[in-house]
Amino acid sequence: MLFLLGFAAHSGFAQTDVQTTTPFPTMSTTPSMSIPQVQTPLVPFIDLSVRNPESGQEVAFSLQLLLLITILSLAPSIIILMTSFLRISIVLDFIKRALSLQQVPPAQVLMGISLFLTLFIMWPTFESIYNNSFKPLADGQISVEEAYHEAEGPLRVFMYRQMQGKPDNIRLFMSMRGLDTPETLADVPTYVLIPAFILNELTAAFKIGIVLFIPFIVIDMVVASALMSMGMIMLPPVMISMPFKLILFILIDGWGLLTNQLIQSFI
Repeated sequence: MLFLLGFAAHSGFAQTDVQTTTPFPTMSTTPSMSIPQVQTPLVPFIDLSVRNPESGQEVAFSLQLLLLITILSLAPSIIILMTSFLRISIVLDFIKRALSLQQVPPAQVLMGISLFLTLFIMWPTFESIYNNSFKPLADGQISVEEAYHEAEGPLRVFMYRQMQGKPDNIRLFMSMRGLDTPETLADVPTYVLIPAFILNELTAAFKIGIVLFIPFIVIDMVVASALMSMGMIMLPPVMISMPFKLILFILIDGWGLLTNQLIQSFI
């Protein structure tokens, strides 16, 4: 016991002696590397401030900007309902169902085809809108109101031409609003022309769809009758008729004929 106490005391004394006699190593606090300077990112700073208008022109400009943003937000609906996109998309969906196809072609592909066919058909109208409305407005030659009327005109002419010889839809909506029977296009308001055009496009698309369905329904009936005569009641006729539909559709160049007839229906 006395030996352990003496050893502990001797060890503590030696440790204290080392700490007091050994100098603490000095280290340099001066940095040996230079810190790279952070450069200002080349991103523009956007500052939006809200203040009270100082004149009536600023109020009018704010309302015009709000109207422009509203039109841009409604642009997809305008493209779908006031152009040839509505008829083309419905007809392409009809042909997909008539061929008994579920996943091919995908809906995105059909919408893309409808979009580019719409651009092809509506290109003269869009070109007229650009030359008479958008470009003069960008150059400051006309006001926003004049640009609106210049852009409205070609679309009204296109929609009215699709209903020539079938003015029943226009008369229907005019009578529901209590307006007189129109004699020219100028007598038809735009808010009457648009729903009449939409109803006309739906009717035309369904008529084309019925014509497309007839030959493929005949194939389904023939295949179903053959399967019943052979006693194969449990075998779905669609599985057997779909290859025959595809073969017929390819042999007659179905996509080319369908595209040609769709474009001719608008011309």
